[in-house]
Amino acid sequence: MGHLSTPHIAATSSGPTRLPGEVSSGGDSAHPSLDIGQLLDDGPWTVLQKIVVFIAALSIIMDGFDGQLIGFAVPVLMKEWGVTRGDFAPALAAGLVGMGIGSAFAGLLADRFGRRGAVIVSVMVFGLATFCIGFSANVWQIGALRFIAGLGIGGALPSSTTVAAEFTPARRRTLAITATIVCVPLGGMLAGLFASVVLPNLGWRALFFLGGALAVLLGFLLLFILPETPRFLVRRPARWAELRQLVGRMSRPVAADIVFTDLGEQRIEKREGFLALFEKGRARDTIALWCAFFLNLLAVYSAFTWLPTMLTSEGLDVAIAGSGLTAYNFGGVLGALTCAMAITRYGSRWPLLLCSFLGATTALYLTRVNIGLEANILIAGFGVQGFFANAVQSTMYAVCAYVYPTSVRATGTASALAFGRLGAILSAFAGATVITVGGKDGYLLMLGVAMIGLTLSLAVVGRHIPARKT
Repeated sequence: MGHLSTPHIAATSSGPTRLPGEVSSGGDSAHPSLDIGQLLDDGPWTVLQKIVVFIAALSIIMDGFDGQLIGFAVPVLMKEWGVTRGDFAPALAAGLVGMGIGSAFAGLLADRFGRRGAVIVSVMVFGLATFCIGFSANVWQIGALRFIAGLGIGGALPSSTTVAAEFTPARRRTLAITATIVCVPLGGMLAGLFASVVLPNLGWRALFFLGGALAVLLGFLLLFILPETPRFLVRRPARWAELRQLVGRMSRPVAADIVFTDLGEQRIEKREGFLALFEKGRARDTIALWCAFFLNLLAVYSAFTWLPTMLTSEGLDVAIAGSGLTAYNFGGVLGALTCAMAITRYGSRWPLLLCSFLGATTALYLTRVNIGLEANILIAGFGVQGFFANAVQSTMYAVCAYVYPTSVRATGTASALAFGRLGAILSAFAGATVITVGGKDGYLLMLGVAMIGLTLSLAVVGRHIPARKT
């Protein structure tokens, strides 16, 4: 990607042309300074920045794609190996444990060593591990490889969303972050279409071989084209030459003696690390966001992991059961984009509360649907439930990006997601138990109760994204 030619902001009669955020320090020996935060937020959203957000979105598509392949394969594996839902629960939980660990450590590593490396390593790890699942001979081998894949899957999401947030102007940040997060259900939807072709023709092993290989190829692509974020580089003067080159590629060429600052973030936060999540009045929001992620991921991963299995246990064939998860993900894509547009205009509080409440209402209503007589209505209903559940999940990352400053943004997002993974881990065991004991209605009741708790948690968050000023 070469030099771009977006014109500078016009010069005034009082002095030379300056970029947004550029000031003169005064004096003959002083160097001009450039506030990178102001430059990013007040300047244009250039082609390079859009390309980076698109690349981050690709990594999350692969995250959702590889992460959900197991949900489509479980019914086939249960039949081929003669195992039960309970036998698979530990293997599925192992993957979710890996995601929780990956989420926590990727955030800390991204804040300390860089967002770029965290994204690339995460994609490579889950790609290679997913590929190796195709060689598995038993449930325990799948569990071990899912744990390793989970480390990468868990790490890719907070790292990629941080990249998207830090390359996007504040006025477009909510939509950009949501557009990347929505790629999780989009990846799951593509995985469903992929599985519908590969499973009946090539078998479950090919499902993992091909899915893993695609992720590895993406990892090599990221290695060559993904840059480090400006807001990470500005905090490391030793890498200012790299930052200077990057700013130039974003149509903002600067002098060789420029001094970079990030005044807005530096005024907000001086201390890095986990404890900073509980300082400056953030404790309430941090705990509330942890609870919200826990309950939301309990509901979402109950669908990602068990929805096809639940539908087959109710007598539907594998193809129709798989379409239930595909509908759930399709609804999730629409819901996330719709909610993001609503948040951009109205702020995050009421759109999130409304979506979580309607998600609970939909799940509880579906307990009244007769699966034998109204299977199509049930599948469509899961699309609606996915609309609301994924709308909340995707846009909560934008709330995290708003609540936490640059120095702890990846750590804050990753810690919330790591706590949320505990809900996902619970879904591995709770889903198997609830389906066995309560069938469809027990499963839907669990989703409804989780969404009610999510509504209450989001109501406690104090620092929601504000409504757009008109």
